Amino acid sequence: MSDIDARVEAYYTGRLKEFGATPRGVDWNSLESQDLRFAQLLHAVPRKGAVRVLDFGCGFGSFSEALHRWNPEATYLGYDLSEPMIAAARERVRLPGFTFTTQRDALEPADVLVASGVLNVKMDISLEAWEAHVFETLTLFTQLATSAFAFNVLTAYSDPERMRSDLYYADPHRLFAWCREHYGKWIALLHDYGLYEFTIIARKQPGQS
Repeated sequence: MSDIDARVEAYYTGRLKEFGATPRGVDWNSLESQDLRFAQLLHAVPRKGAVRVLDFGCGFGSFSEALHRWNPEATYLGYDLSEPMIAAARERVRLPGFTFTTQRDALEPADVLVASGVLNVKMDISLEAWEAHVFETLTLFTQLATSAFAFNVLTAYSDPERMRSDLYYADPHRLFAWCREHYGKWIALLHDYGLYEFTIIARKQPGQS
């Protein structure tokens, strides 16, 4: 585990210990904002038919429940660095074909990869080091997603007075262009759902949900 991964793991394990299996336990403000984020990510997932979804940075598994409602035929693997998060996920989520792991080396490509919030909390890591980590992570997404991937990140267009030094605010144009260059032609940028963030959906082929 890299130094950055170790720090991220410790941060989120601490959040879970403090707030339990709640949105605040994965550093979101509310259930409503969490559900709104999930609704954007689900645009990457077909509404019907068998599809394998990898949830990268799954926390305690909340997205898996939204996925099951969206497409009951989907199967799911949730991956997280934090052992306590995965233990909580296994306790909460008991659906056929839904599993959880902390073993990154064991991850295999899935049809769709989703990642919610994994690029946001840079703590006191330098911007240069964090952005290197961001693009390494996006490169991994391109390797693990055979059809599409979707992720969200805080936007550089946030109100300056609300921005925090321990969070990462990305340029949506830059990440859009990177995904277009490194993955496929069909990239969607969602920046209109009322939160200080955006979601990118990158596809190998035109999307159908």
